[in-house]
Amino acid sequence: MLADLHRLKAFLDEKVARYNNRGFIESDPISIPHRFSLRQDKEIIGFFAATLAWGQRKTIIAKCLELSQRMDDEPYHFIVNHTDNDLRRLLGFKHRTFNDTDLLYFVDFLRRHYAQSDSLEDAFLTNGAFVSMENSLIHFERRFFDSPDAPLRTRKHVATPARKSACKRLNMYLRWLVRKDDKGVDFGLWRKISPKDLICPIDVHVERTARRLGLISRPQTDWQTAIELTANLRALDADDPVKYDFALFGLSVEGDSII
Repeated sequence: MLADLHRLKAFLDEKVARYNNRGFIESDPISIPHRFSLRQDKEIIGFFAATLAWGQRKTIIAKCLELSQRMDDEPYHFIVNHTDNDLRRLLGFKHRTFNDTDLLYFVDFLRRHYAQSDSLEDAFLTNGAFVSMENSLIHFERRFFDSPDAPLRTRKHVATPARKSACKRLNMYLRWLVRKDDKGVDFGLWRKISPKDLICPIDVHVERTARRLGLISRPQTDWQTAIELTANLRALDADDPVKYDFALFGLSVEGDSII
């Protein structure tokens, strides 16, 4: 069993080295926040890019670029300084089931948040501290919808473990902002949450590879499945388990062979 674990780790470490590099960025939604230098711009446009990240990656990137342009390519400035007239520029935006009603509420939440804090990381903390990733995601969703004006339809765009969701897009967003290495893909801008506490995002590609490698046994795909996968990845790297997201995703997308 130990030999199998060493073999799996060696195999996945090799694939992380192959896929976790600057070449990964161009065709991935993470390319959108990479266009900005201001931390708050990265946080905001990254949050939108992660939220819109379902469907074909080419389409996702195109819609994120459109949204950025509607904000004059200055997301933070737009969020904190927009007028009611400026909001008209957002009308008509749509990506799959995410529409301008959802967008306007997202903007309203971000405006309210940045009036109280200079980082979106604080919205994932409880009284300024990190407790657990499950707690952080539940807390974030509740805080996000703490306005009486929150549209009911928008709730489907912000997942929570409280509804047993695997929270793929939020976990991916947190990977972008929390993980830091010398490869230049993830940003490592947030320091109150540790990479060791991240949960691996599960999309169809990650799930396909993880099941083939025996890293997932749970038949359904939900929050507990994300916990199971991450626990197995922690056996390979306790300090940075979510780095294997690159390997699992890349193996499926590139049609690479599995050990």
